[in-house]
Amino acid sequence: MQAGVHRFSLPDPGDVSALATAIVEGIIDPEAIIAVIGKTHGNGLVNDYTRGYLSQSLSLLIGQATGQPPETVCKRVPFIFSGGVEGVLSPHYTVFTASPDTVPSAHKALAIGVAFTPDLRPEEVGRQRQIDLTAEAVAEAMRKASIDAADDVHFVQVKGPAFAQADIASSVADGHPPATDNPGKLMGYGRAASALGVGRALGHIAEERSVAEAVLKDFSLFSPVASISAGVEVRCNEVVVIGLSQKWSGNLTIAHALMADALDLSGIHAMLAELGFDRGAQISAAESRRIKAAFVKCEASRDGLVRGKAHTMLNDGDMDQQRHIRGAVGAIIASVLGDTALFVSGGAEHQGPDGGGLVSLIVERAGRS
Repeated sequence: MQAGVHRFSLPDPGDVSALATAIVEGIIDPEAIIAVIGKTHGNGLVNDYTRGYLSQSLSLLIGQATGQPPETVCKRVPFIFSGGVEGVLSPHYTVFTASPDTVPSAHKALAIGVAFTPDLRPEEVGRQRQIDLTAEAVAEAMRKASIDAADDVHFVQVKGPAFAQADIASSVADGHPPATDNPGKLMGYGRAASALGVGRALGHIAEERSVAEAVLKDFSLFSPVASISAGVEVRCNEVVVIGLSQKWSGNLTIAHALMADALDLSGIHAMLAELGFDRGAQISAAESRRIKAAFVKCEASRDGLVRGKAHTMLNDGDMDQQRHIRGAVGAIIASVLGDTALFVSGGAEHQGPDGGGLVSLIVERAGRS
């Protein structure tokens, strides 16, 4: 198999004309599309409906191009969108394809696998069932991608369900109270539990420690490659595993780096050097074109400090902390990569070091234009 990665600008959540053109021109085979990940114009919180709008727009387009009902498209293609393009960040979506290729590969190449858990109820979010189902889905996606070793997995994107107040109240009335009755906080529980599931599947977290009792409590537990989002537009956990496999071909590769805190660029510069980019504060425009997709996970530190100095992100009653941190870290990473079409997501519970985060890059291999 050979993976394709195609990044498109998003003028608004209903405008998927760039993908439509790519399909008409034969650049993308709609049957080969296996996942779409992107950033929309919304706030990234419970009441962000731009994510579902874009999912609908894409499923209609792909369905029309393949002759499949949109509902069928959604059952095979994860549409994973994160709202919030604060500061310099640009709305965009990245289309992943997998096509047959008989050319043997001289090296491990980019590999992608997807899986879906069963639907989750509000009372299951943030609890053991979500952890267990996520771990199983990650293992399934790895098998589909022919990724044999956990060390070859460099990014796992999960989209899990969020629930409005009415859904939560209904569960409480039925005698099944969720982990919290606050819709926004329940999103956090879901992200955290899903991250523990990713960590367990990949060996980052021991099975006996990836338990509901650790959710949002033991922040020494994390996966260095997990990126979890939640939204009311889905009811299951949609899982996309991206890594390297000898059974795939092509000129694309992937790597990841950790951020110890919101200002930490040391790992990113080391990763860029490993990927063959010239050393420097910012990569050149010519080299930036090698970047096919960039993913960032970040979070405001819970102790209210960044390198010993106070931040106010957790105290702001007007703007959620996720919006602050996306804008700040997004600008920092964009200044290094020379690129603003970055998938920057807040809410990094158990995803990278507490108060820090992770960066994953898909790039063309060095030495090829």
